[in-house]
Amino acid sequence: MQHLYDLLIAPFVDFAFMRRALAGCLALSLGSGPIGLFLVMRRMSLMGDAMSHAVLPGAAVGFMLAGLSLPAMSLGGFVAGVLVAVLAGLATRFAGIKEDASFAAFYLLSLAIGVLLVSKSGSNVDLMHILFGSVLAVDDAALYLVSGVASVTLISLAFIYRPMLLESLDPVFLRSVGARGGLWHMAFLMLVVLNLVSGFQALGTLMAVGLMMLPAITARLWSESVEGMLVMAVSVAFVSGMAGLLLSYHFELPSGPAIILVAGLFYLFSLLFAPAGGALPRYIRARHFES
Repeated sequence: MQHLYDLLIAPFVDFAFMRRALAGCLALSLGSGPIGLFLVMRRMSLMGDAMSHAVLPGAAVGFMLAGLSLPAMSLGGFVAGVLVAVLAGLATRFAGIKEDASFAAFYLLSLAIGVLLVSKSGSNVDLMHILFGSVLAVDDAALYLVSGVASVTLISLAFIYRPMLLESLDPVFLRSVGARGGLWHMAFLMLVVLNLVSGFQALGTLMAVGLMMLPAITARLWSESVEGMLVMAVSVAFVSGMAGLLLSYHFELPSGPAIILVAGLFYLFSLLFAPAGGALPRYIRARHFES
């Protein structure tokens, strides 16, 4: 028992930076998990990746103006993400380009601009910090930001849950009853950008989307109800965060990639064994039906 305590619990009891990192992972899980699930349900999984890159130039401008300043980089990232979402939406509406293609074009442009800005104004260490983050270095200000965004996300989703669910499952019906699907869509994109901006403070722009999408995709394999998938997405995200932090602590690994790797292993395990969509249960059910 003592060995298990030293392995799993002692790092969080003995070190304040581990407790802050764990609290940050919990807040990220509560905010990003539901957002990622709605992205998956709306068949917008790759759009989450696009938006994670879109915040980079804004964060880079904030870095150029104020250095590694949390408010400046967060505000810049949010403005850049919203701008890309609006421009991609306008291109889709007026140029006839499909939404996923439009987002892909703008996020590639944003990524290139962001990397150039950081490379010209800072060192390679600064670029690595913005791209990959460091959850073990989360300070109180970043923790307040992540917690605040998670709170705003959960409260907002409580208000728009029903129209969001209808738009995800039956957008034709939502339009037939005169609901403003475009308004809910834009509100949802704002929440996506907010969570990516808060996530990049801990995991970096390239890793934040991983904790948003991998647990959500995994949850689809474990439950057939939306409520069950929501609980599963948050749970997988938090457990991945905790396990990744322990791996990072014990084996001196980068914390962000360790967390995403654990989430990826959850997904690979679920592909084989998850009861709702795993390959092995599906095979067993098919054999039982044939017999």
